[in-house]
Amino acid sequence: MHLKTRENPVISAVIPAYNESQGLKEAITQIAGILSACESSWEIIIVDDGSRDQTYQHICQLSETEPRIKGISLSRNFGKEAAMLAGLEYAAGEAVFILDADLQHPPGFIPEMIEKWRAGAQIVHAVKRSRKEDSAGKKAAAYCINHLISSLGGINIKNSSDFKLLDREIVDIIVYKLPERERFFRGLTSWLGFSEEYIYFDVASRQGDESKWSFWSLLELSITALTSFTSLPLRIVTFLGFATLILGFFIAGDTIISLINGQAVSGFATIIITLLLIGSFIMISLGIIGEYIAKIYEEVKERPHYLVKASVGVSKKSGITGRPAV
Repeated sequence: MHLKTRENPVISAVIPAYNESQGLKEAITQIAGILSACESSWEIIIVDDGSRDQTYQHICQLSETEPRIKGISLSRNFGKEAAMLAGLEYAAGEAVFILDADLQHPPGFIPEMIEKWRAGAQIVHAVKRSRKEDSAGKKAAAYCINHLISSLGGINIKNSSDFKLLDREIVDIIVYKLPERERFFRGLTSWLGFSEEYIYFDVASRQGDESKWSFWSLLELSITALTSFTSLPLRIVTFLGFATLILGFFIAGDTIISLINGQAVSGFATIIITLLLIGSFIMISLGIIGEYIAKIYEEVKERPHYLVKASVGVSKKSGITGRPAV
């Protein structure tokens, strides 16, 4: 295991932000204070993901006060996955943190994560120990989705979060060697297979207003996660086909027996139920296939992951298209 012995490594913190103007200053002040206490060179890169409030203006003000605070403004809301990728591409640190702008990822764990990185871990995962702020329904949904993806996809994301520390080597792999457009960051970091360590944290109270994640955005992320790491749902189509075949044999057998015994053929209700079952199986199958086709469609277009509208304090990248320089 390679130990990080350098006394003064550059530490980067990447913070995606969407409509976070209300609590952004407080969050960045806390994070900057903790990074300064780590006795390392540091930078904070805040990625404004097409906010409709004054988030980017606040970033510019923070950057004027502290040049190590830098900002990127995307041309529209590309989603958190794209915002994190943008921050990773611009980050210059030997160790790079990903954490949220609402302080639900407690920055107080940063020193502990750095120590694990210095000891040789290339990825330090922060795992949620509790979800005090979540409703019972959201907890149940998160549990089911995380366990489903972990079981089917062969990756461990149970109670995982986007709060992580990544070694420079891992950042370069994610940015330059994983070209897919439809990304699930938590899954990708677990899939890589490099040396990992874990810390456990309780989700803190949110800084600012309510969460920007809606039910539909969480559902879309879950579908992306599932289709990105396993083709097993496609096999459900085959299973449904066999189930329909068995049902057909059963109904055919019942009909033949009724004819042999001189009884009336099963009536209208049986036919309707059969049609509903077969129709449901067909629609479910088409939906599953459609999801995979949609992901293929997004990939083959090869559009950039994001577009940068403005930036402060960072060096320009190639063509502001979200693609690495060749």
